[in-house]
Amino acid sequence: MNGTGQKYSLTPAEGGKGEGTTETMVLNMGPQHPSTHGVLRLILELDGETVVKCTPVIGYLHTGIEKSCEDKTYHKVIPLTDRIDYLAPMSNNLAYVLAVEKLLELEVPPRAQWLRVLLAEVTRIGSHLVWLGTHVMDIGAQTVFLWAFREREMVTDIYEMVSGVRMMSSFFRIGGLAADVPPEFEGAIRNFLDVMPRRLDDYEELLNNNEIFLKRTKGVGIISAEDGIALGLSGPSLRGSGVAYDIRKAAPYSGYEQFDFEIPTGTVGDVYDRYMVRLKEMRQSLRIIQQALDGLPGGRVMAKAPPYTPPDKEAIHTNMEELIYHFKFFTEGFRAPAGEVYQAVEGPRGEFGCYLVSDGTNKPRRVHFRGASFANLQSLPKMVEGRLVADVIAAIGSIDIVLGDVDR
Repeated sequence: MNGTGQKYSLTPAEGGKGEGTTETMVLNMGPQHPSTHGVLRLILELDGETVVKCTPVIGYLHTGIEKSCEDKTYHKVIPLTDRIDYLAPMSNNLAYVLAVEKLLELEVPPRAQWLRVLLAEVTRIGSHLVWLGTHVMDIGAQTVFLWAFREREMVTDIYEMVSGVRMMSSFFRIGGLAADVPPEFEGAIRNFLDVMPRRLDDYEELLNNNEIFLKRTKGVGIISAEDGIALGLSGPSLRGSGVAYDIRKAAPYSGYEQFDFEIPTGTVGDVYDRYMVRLKEMRQSLRIIQQALDGLPGGRVMAKAPPYTPPDKEAIHTNMEELIYHFKFFTEGFRAPAGEVYQAVEGPRGEFGCYLVSDGTNKPRRVHFRGASFANLQSLPKMVEGRLVADVIAAIGSIDIVLGDVDR
């Protein structure tokens, strides 16, 4: 590779014709570039400032999480799912526990289902706020970054309130939730519902008519609906191209069929459309949260289905048999029926799925996660080839990748 601008030969593997000389330049963007949203390397072949070829190179952050999951009992896998897409831990929790529950044919109490929906939508808003702040800062603005992270503090406060931690919650459990929500939870959510619509108005007022923002986003990074489907896009990256596909509607889970909400879509499939889809999605998430809070059922938040679910915490203090069961549950786990299942949820970035294979032991035989970021990243060359280098940054931000979701 050469970054000096001199003439040199490109091999076919580097994207050249393998003969003669070329005026193009091959440059690395990353893997430490501040605007690549993680440890991503892009090999860019440039003709002046125009991108001739873009090749994403991944693997710098490989964690081996899937193999780690196969070495743990089903219950102990849950904390690992938080770390795949670290901006959407409860969405990741949900895909995994739903997959195990499908394998076990386990029925979850209604209250737990509705709280899962509510917290998954809070997670979606929190993730979109991080995306909005960082994406806008990538293309030259600072104010929205500070505003978005101000609102995200409300999300992390809710996380801390219900789970004790601000990011890696590990709050969902096979059969329900780790615990019921505290008494102050309703007030915090109602305050969030009151504040967020006004804040979304502020973001749009600042950006929707901003000449610089519009020039950096409109007509940039276009991906057609046909290309999006062919490349396996999902989430806002696909809906921005006009495809109204949302797993919450197409294959409802955890009671989503009981909620009224719309699927925002774009028309052009550019960076601006993907921005608008996410802004509208946050408003739809607020609608779902409002419905979940107003209609929240009473009752248990954990199914009573031994040996697949733990004993009641109160019982282990007074009943020796329950204490022994508690000890064996958390040390030995349970044996799941042999079989295989796949369960997908609509995460903030798109389809996050969990494929499980059980051989009848207390540990999964195979665990595989379908990360939305991994599939969505495939669209980047289509978006940027023929465009300027500066558009690469805007396009990457509009896909909203998380490298932990790419390198597993």
